[in-house]
Amino acid sequence: MKKNETEILEFINNLKGYQGYIQMSDKPISDIWQNFSDISFVPSSGFVYEAHFCNGVESIAIKQINDTWLVSKTSLSEVENKETDIQIYHAINGLKVNMAQIWEIEEDLLCELERDEKGKTIKGFDVLKLKKVVFVGFTKGDNQ
Repeated sequence: MKKNETEILEFINNLKGYQGYIQMSDKPISDIWQNFSDISFVPSSGFVYEAHFCNGVESIAIKQINDTWLVSKTSLSEVENKETDIQIYHAINGLKVNMAQIWEIEEDLLCELERDEKGKTIKGFDVLKLKKVVFVGFTKGDNQ
């Protein structure tokens, strides 16, 4: 969904029980909600460039493009294998950021399965394709 600047700030401030962070246009990341909480945010300068939030059930990504903010919601039920599809990355303040890979099965015509009498591929092999990577929260960690 698309939002303007006023709408995106209202949207962010209506999030209840989320972890996440906001990257402003004019400073390093400093607006971080490590614990699941209600989000309260008033920018002192700049504009929201990017933000990611997660409540354990859904992940929300916000990206600023020109004069619009795009909001993408992803259900964590789309994460097929929580053991292998969630990666942990070291971040600021000793935090570890958890990111999940969302895969979908697609027919791939480059992986041929059948050809017609003229040699043209008529059916491809189904393969997993990476569709997106989403924020799924923080893990407190040591400073490695």
